[in-house]
Amino acid sequence: MSQSHPRISKAVIPAAGLGTRFLPATKATPKEMLPVVDKPAIQYVVEEAVSAGLDDVLMVTGRNKRPLEDHFDRNYELESALQKKGDAGRLAKVQESSDLATMHYVRQGDPKGLGHAVLCAAPHVGDEPFAVLLGDDLIDPRDPLLQRMIEVQQQHGGSVVALMEVAPEQIHLYGSAAVETTTDADVVKVTGLVEKPAAEDAPSNYAVIGRYVLDPAVFGILRKTEPGRGGEIQLTDALQQLASDEKAGGPVHGVVFEGRRYDTGDRGDYLRAIVRLACEREDLGPDFRTWLQRYVTEEMQQR
Repeated sequence: MSQSHPRISKAVIPAAGLGTRFLPATKATPKEMLPVVDKPAIQYVVEEAVSAGLDDVLMVTGRNKRPLEDHFDRNYELESALQKKGDAGRLAKVQESSDLATMHYVRQGDPKGLGHAVLCAAPHVGDEPFAVLLGDDLIDPRDPLLQRMIEVQQQHGGSVVALMEVAPEQIHLYGSAAVETTTDADVVKVTGLVEKPAAEDAPSNYAVIGRYVLDPAVFGILRKTEPGRGGEIQLTDALQQLASDEKAGGPVHGVVFEGRRYDTGDRGDYLRAIVRLACEREDLGPDFRTWLQRYVTEEMQQR
């Protein structure tokens, strides 16, 4: 029989990173504001949270991140100009971002890692479970990963991480989970976690990707967590403690995701994400796919 657990209504989006892999583009522009077709990456993430029923969104920001706040705020001058032009379509797009959710912001004063960024959310979250969404992973809305994770947390309590099977040579880029099967094909119990292990040290090829549903007990553990890999406070280390001691805050489960994920944290994957999303757009796809096919054919002939 499923158990009843507190309803999840809050989402936390860490967005304090410097975006050094995208320099010089991110010298004055937050990496979260880089466009994916015609929307900044961060808007896709907020839309995902809202689609899962989380309309209270806290963004953990840092210096030079003011454009994030401006994007989700009203721009009366621009709206007035579009209204005077009778451009209802673009006006709706501009207003859409400011009407998505109730947005809150807190600064992460020192870049001490993801665990520290999550800890910055403690006063806002309080004593209730919450979701964490990382902006580098865009999940296709046709594959409702976060909604499934919330269902699992409501059933089992504790915390839930998103897992994706990757090639052994890629596991060093992720946290790796030791798992046990459950009666649900897409759900595993997490018994251990290792942050970015070498392939020979990884407990499995199940990689932790950027979606979490966390029990508030994680805050108490993060306050005591010493800096780990890279000199940062790692969320993985806190989750490892929760997985090894259920009395600390319930079990840790994983939802194995096999859907469409767009990685915007790497320049090559960022470009591939744009191409994939553009190809699937009804307004852009037909012409863009025709051009892309012709371009690829011509390039192959030249080589």
